[in-house]
Amino acid sequence: MSKFKQGIYNALKGKILVSKDAFKNWRIIIYVVMLLLFMISRSHSTDKKVIKIAKLNSEIRELKAEFIDTRTKVMRLELESSVQKKVVERGLLPSENPPKKIKVVQKAE
Repeated sequence: MSKFKQGIYNALKGKILVSKDAFKNWRIIIYVVMLLLFMISRSHSTDKKVIKIAKLNSEIRELKAEFIDTRTKVMRLELESSVQKKVVERGLLPSENPPKKIKVVQKAE
């Protein structure tokens, strides 16, 4: 059996974990496991942030639509015809005579 095949065979049997120089192997295994755990936690954190960004973007779209609806309603209420209807309901009628300009003339001293 070749050295490579023998090494794979020993690794599958678990001899690398119980041999004389197993401490060196355990350090590497623990280091790799810690790196993997760190990568998994970062991946989950990134996924949470992406989901939060998507949620906030949809909320922004909803708020923009609500803003446009509200602005349209306010513009309709500000129209002269709608103001006249509201005022007539309270008993006020538009003036039949047009307004007159008042000019103030200052005397030179």
